Amino acid sequence: MDLIWEELGTKFHNLFEMGRSGVVASILAATQRLHSHEHECCQAIASAVCRGDDFPKFIVPRILFLENFFCSRDKSNWSWPHGTKIHIVGSLILQSIFRLPSELIQVYVTSITSLEEHHVLEASKDPSGSRVIESFLNSNISAKQKRKLVAKLRGHFGELSVHPFGSFTVEKCFTASNLNLRETIVSEMLPLQAELSKTKQGPYLLRKLDIDGFARQPDQWKSRQASQQSALKEFYATFGPAETRSFEKDNFFADSVSKSKPGKLKDIRKEIETSLPSAKTSNTPFLAHQVSKKVKRSKTEKKRHRKDGESESQRKNIKV
Repeated sequence: MDLIWEELGTKFHNLFEMGRSGVVASILAATQRLHSHEHECCQAIASAVCRGDDFPKFIVPRILFLENFFCSRDKSNWSWPHGTKIHIVGSLILQSIFRLPSELIQVYVTSITSLEEHHVLEASKDPSGSRVIESFLNSNISAKQKRKLVAKLRGHFGELSVHPFGSFTVEKCFTASNLNLRETIVSEMLPLQAELSKTKQGPYLLRKLDIDGFARQPDQWKSRQASQQSALKEFYATFGPAETRSFEKDNFFADSVSKSKPGKLKDIRKEIETSLPSAKTSNTPFLAHQVSKKVKRSKTEKKRHRKDGESESQRKNIKV
């Protein structure tokens, strides 16, 4: 990897101009697979598409439209090309970048959260662009930054829910949202229940977001959403590994869900701690009280055993 980086690490701009974006995507994938030069690769890609005053705002738009940007004669005045399909390799590059730790990709976070509302909407309707939005919402980036992007789609969730690609984005937005944003999403989808039931993704969204439950009893719907998130927080706080315990502080529901009672968690811990020593000192085999020492033989085994006994007695008689 060191030799590849030494040879090509400073030539990303030239590779993009030559239409060799696939080479850059392959190098990025290799850095992630080998855990080497990841930060340098992200910096090199950003520098290849954006310099000077345009940095970092235009990093994501220019990667989304790689071919369009590098084919333009006046790159300094380039703007979002409405109606143009998003570049597939550019989309793959951004999806890979958003899988990296958040501390390595802050310039990309700043860029995507700086997108205009209509640009986020257009990207969400594009087959390649929607994957980028979804990868950002699935990343380990802070809840505040995710909420900033989701809020840009306010007023368009109903429109996106019946779109073949936007419907997947709506699902990710709902998962990443706090209680207030979730209520907004469901409220905008409510008038489109009949239309949603006829789409491919619609019936799944209706079930997962519990649109019917919200329509009948909004207050109970809110309490169910809050209790589900509270249970998740309690689970991660008790059993989750160290890296997932940040779930509580970065959780989008932090502003709407009360903290779980610490007494219950202490009781669970005490119960586990008291049961472990008794299990260690006991001489009784594990699950010995549940498993019989004698194993019942099947009918075929009994017959085989009887035949073996008969043949053995016959051999003894012959010897005598």
